[in-house]
Amino acid sequence: ITAAYPAGVIGDTKSNLEAAAAGENLEWTTLYSNFANVAKEEGFPEVALSFDQIAKVEMFHENRYRKFVANIAGSEVFKKKATTKWHCINCGYVHEDPEAPAECPACKHPQSYYEVLAENY
Repeated sequence: ITAAYPAGVIGDTKSNLEAAAAGENLEWTTLYSNFANVAKEEGFPEVALSFDQIAKVEMFHENRYRKFVANIAGSEVFKKKATTKWHCINCGYVHEDPEAPAECPACKHPQSYYEVLAENY
């Protein structure tokens, strides 16, 4: 089995994510299913199952990238419609507002250091 992954042109974040999503789509719809078929034909059902499971992961990646693209297109990366908990990944400060602050009031890092707080513990 051989496969190639051309890097393509590096552009802005939105374009890069769109290209990455297209690549992930190719991986889960074609590449890994072909790998699984070869493994089945060669008598390796466990390997085929692994490739099928990896395809599911690649589908998740594609969906994630497409959601990122939608956030960029809708100017919702650092601004949401409802009050949101924003977490500074540098110092841990949490800001509650529809929009992440331009600068962290605790550590002075820029808005790019904020992400939506994940409270999944």
